[in-house]
Amino acid sequence: MFTARILLLGSGELGKEFVIAAKRLGCEVIACDSYANAPAMQVADRAEVFSMLDADALRAAIAKHRPDYIVPEVEAIRTEVLHEFEDAGTTVVPSARAATMTMNRDRIREVAATELGLRTSRYRYAESLEEVRAGAEHTGFPCVVKPVMSSSGKGQSTVQDAAGLEAAWDYAVANMRGDRRKVIVEEFVPFEYEITLLTVRTRDGILYCEPIGHRQERGDYQESWQPVAMPQAMLDDAKAMAARVVDNLGGYGIFGVEFFVTADEVVFSELSPRPHDTGMVTLLSQNLSEFELHARAILGLPIPNILCRAPSASAVILADREAESFRIEGLADALRLGSTEQEVDVRLFGKPTTRKNRRMGVALASGTDTDDARARAKQAADRVTIRYS
Repeated sequence: MFTARILLLGSGELGKEFVIAAKRLGCEVIACDSYANAPAMQVADRAEVFSMLDADALRAAIAKHRPDYIVPEVEAIRTEVLHEFEDAGTTVVPSARAATMTMNRDRIREVAATELGLRTSRYRYAESLEEVRAGAEHTGFPCVVKPVMSSSGKGQSTVQDAAGLEAAWDYAVANMRGDRRKVIVEEFVPFEYEITLLTVRTRDGILYCEPIGHRQERGDYQESWQPVAMPQAMLDDAKAMAARVVDNLGGYGIFGVEFFVTADEVVFSELSPRPHDTGMVTLLSQNLSEFELHARAILGLPIPNILCRAPSASAVILADREAESFRIEGLADALRLGSTEQEVDVRLFGKPTTRKNRRMGVALASGTDTDDARARAKQAADRVTIRYS
């Protein structure tokens, strides 16, 4: 009846779009998360509620459903369990090693900087305030302090001088995931812009999407746009670095590889072995979204030329408080910004509760250029409001 059975570990908004893409290809999907009615559970065949950091519960879910593919969508997972099942013959996407290496920023940074010799920022790890201070002496100011395990930039802050280190350490510890009180202190790279290079590792080779620009606040993405005009030589450098990292990690699927772009070089920043939040712009911008590309690469299906249909942008819709009772309004007003020439769309995630700065949806827009698309996406996002009761 089904082409494949997928156990999805983590069921947020990215997982929801992946489930939709996988279902269109005939897959059965069991969505797992630590809370009920998570976004991906709303479109999956079945759901399981447990903590991904509970090794026994994770083993039980895998043994119960006997998936063809285990697809992590979050970093905080007992990766030793993934290795166990991969060794026994179950495919982990993209690989158990990739999940382990990217679960914490220190491991993937060591792969990039030490094993592969890629250009990265100067950095030190710290497990105490004293070590944070020592790390800042190595990197200099300003520096960036962030947890080795977090999601969507949570716990990240830029520190201008020594007086700000204690607050940065406290903020990182309060927002880290998992059970490791460990941060990375890294040099602030004076970049002109940041990009995400969505890199698809397939059985037939590596494919790339057009680079995606993005803007962050509090370490969390607020808007993204595609394509980014950048010198061809720099784009070639980014592609070469991305290929080396994903080949090192192995497996098949999409990787969100982030770079800082300075006036004269490209600097490796981070990597996620799964669809990337900044890549939600591809829901409108490309002939195949990052989620469709991920599903095809996992299943070994052909991927045609990846086309950027039009300059496009995304802008997030955020909550401003914690609540369990609310409604979302203004959808029609946002969609009216579309026209026969330029598209506007809105994706609401269906999260059952809100909290301050939680992403509840995203507005998408095309434009005559990326500046026009960004303005239109932001205008659409501003028209969507959350009413609390």
